[in-house]
Amino acid sequence: MIKGYAGRILEVDLTQRTHRFVPLDEDVARLYIGGKGYGTRLLYDRTEAGVDPLGPGNVLIFATGPLNGSVAPQSNRFAVVCKSPLTGGIGNATCGGSFALGMKKAGIDLLVLTGSSDRPVRLDVDGDAGSVDFIDAGDLWGKGTYETQQILGKKKNHAVIGPAGENMVLYAGIVSNERIAGRTGVGAVMGSKRLKAISVTGKRKLEMEDPEAFRKYTKDVREMFKDHPVLGESMKRFGTGAIVNTTNGRNILPTRNFQRGSFDDAIKISGEYMEDHELKGVKTSCIHCPVTCGRDVEVEGVGRVKGPEYETLALLGSNLEIGNIKKVSEWNYLADDMGMDTISLGATLSFAMELQERGMYSAGLEFGDPAGVSEMIRDIAHRKGAGNDLADGTKRMAEKLGGSEFAMHVKGLELSAYDPRGSFAQGVEYATTNRGGCHVQGASMYMESTGPITINPQSLKLKAEIPIVQQNLACAINSMVLCIFTTYGMVPKAGHNLDPNSFLYKVITTVFENSGPMMRTMMSIKGRPMMWFEKWLTYITGENFSSGHLQEMGGRIFNLERMYNLREGVGPESDTLPHRILYEPTFKHMKSGHPLDQLLPRYYKNRGWDAGGVPTRRTLDKLQVSV
Repeated sequence: MIKGYAGRILEVDLTQRTHRFVPLDEDVARLYIGGKGYGTRLLYDRTEAGVDPLGPGNVLIFATGPLNGSVAPQSNRFAVVCKSPLTGGIGNATCGGSFALGMKKAGIDLLVLTGSSDRPVRLDVDGDAGSVDFIDAGDLWGKGTYETQQILGKKKNHAVIGPAGENMVLYAGIVSNERIAGRTGVGAVMGSKRLKAISVTGKRKLEMEDPEAFRKYTKDVREMFKDHPVLGESMKRFGTGAIVNTTNGRNILPTRNFQRGSFDDAIKISGEYMEDHELKGVKTSCIHCPVTCGRDVEVEGVGRVKGPEYETLALLGSNLEIGNIKKVSEWNYLADDMGMDTISLGATLSFAMELQERGMYSAGLEFGDPAGVSEMIRDIAHRKGAGNDLADGTKRMAEKLGGSEFAMHVKGLELSAYDPRGSFAQGVEYATTNRGGCHVQGASMYMESTGPITINPQSLKLKAEIPIVQQNLACAINSMVLCIFTTYGMVPKAGHNLDPNSFLYKVITTVFENSGPMMRTMMSIKGRPMMWFEKWLTYITGENFSSGHLQEMGGRIFNLERMYNLREGVGPESDTLPHRILYEPTFKHMKSGHPLDQLLPRYYKNRGWDAGGVPTRRTLDKLQVSV
């Protein structure tokens, strides 16, 4: 077996209450790495077209990759893959916490769950003994994710759902420790299977091809991270909340259901404000990660809990016109405990507020007023009253109540917190990403508008090229499975220290903005590993990885996801942006919104797809994508 893998998949039939261990397919691992890549291959092969996402025919896959179980910083994450009940297409999410490490110690690369239980159940997996116990979970049903994990204890590693997952809220997530696999409704699928929790244990160790080289190099990477302006300074000091002031200053901070790109009280929900007024002296991290981007804050009546990150601060803060970080922290805790995605939650709440403002619906919620929000979050989790409508997300609410022109989603997945009217490449990424309106499937905005070396975010140059490179890289990163924040380190310290007004900076950005063809060529070259994650993969597996290898593998995964979506009826017509983003300008010099119609044909061509947005047979054959 190729090093870095446990070499086996655990398959569990919840209907029959049976399990078996089967060998990992090395050929699939070489093509798709692991994580969401391998998971997508299994999802495509093991489900029928048109399967009900909340029915027993959907599979729920927990997947690790070759970096999981190591001490590499930012490496202990797992991926969850299934058909999304929110979008009807590919569903996936990644999560930190301890569950990935637990799976690897149990000697499990992937856990594949089929069928559904007739009553609440939890799984207790002992990888060393090769046993799976099906334990009644009636006593845990209805409890929040924090209490559930407390009852299950600290001796094993857990993945659990809260009431939102139990009641199949379409944007429910799966929680490990204080981290959540939040997007696309993976928690609703787990709830549909009546599966409350999974606990894993084992004592296996990760085998590497060159453990000494890995150890020495990882020590160097840790030092590089500590000295990096983002990973070692701003994120360590302010967390991801530091992005609030950046996006606000660049007019891309979602405000009032994306009606504006800036918020007068942005400073009051920023990472800097959190450090000065809310931080309780503790900064946390995932296992083996030196970045410590987690914040601890105080929530009244609860105590010290994990603080909100950027997406939550924006979607539950500025997007609701709430400049009260204490309230955002409270709602973040409630959402985590109920087990739901704060991005979709915030976007759905803001949609309900605008519906009410226009006299189209009454949920008792108003922009700028925190009254009723806490109660609504609980009602959503329990599908109570108006919460039952909000539990289905903005797309279904708009279909039922109207307001599609200001329903902020792509393919049914609510937009994350970067307004693409001031970040054109990010808009192309939103429109084309297979799981919908999400930034961590590429993060193009970092390359054009929020990073240390930015280009004109509203020109058309490079805006169809950046998303492809970033989407491919993200697919590879999410298949290792590695934190997407590792890509922040790809711009070295010297790049951060450049004076934006200097001649050198202008030369670099000008060259970058005109580098489309060169970028595609350079990223396709299969040379020696240069980035740390490429070297980690090489040292662990013994096989050579470079940027060219990862671009090819990421492209393979992305195209397989595309083919899955096409099979499930999520076609090229869904490669669009919300009406508000396309037609309502937020910059004085703009007469309209995002120019997607000018960029999408270029994106399709560069992807090797036909003019209708379908991968050509030549592209699929080149990437070895079998469908």
